[in-house]
Amino acid sequence: MKGRDGKLTVEDLTGGNFTITNGGVFGSLMSTPIINPPQSAILGMHAIKDRPMAVDGKVEILPMMYLALSYDHRLIDGRESVGFLVAIKELLEDPTRLLLDV
Repeated sequence: MKGRDGKLTVEDLTGGNFTITNGGVFGSLMSTPIINPPQSAILGMHAIKDRPMAVDGKVEILPMMYLALSYDHRLIDGRESVGFLVAIKELLEDPTRLLLDV
């Protein structure tokens, strides 16, 4: 919360980054990605598999992929990280939004 309090230094921001890891190519269904300093966050993407889902009161088989976001809570609040994950989910579910920037 140093950023919110206006106390970040150049050293706090140097070398930080965001990483995407794709364990799905190795068949991973779920994991918790580990942040390597000075990363601020890491998004883990996993294998897409058919799974049963309830849709309008009926069971349908749909492709699903788990996402996992690990982040440094000193830099990022939970509310913002959940909002980011929701945005990623919505873009993956409807990639035309990403291509058309809507």
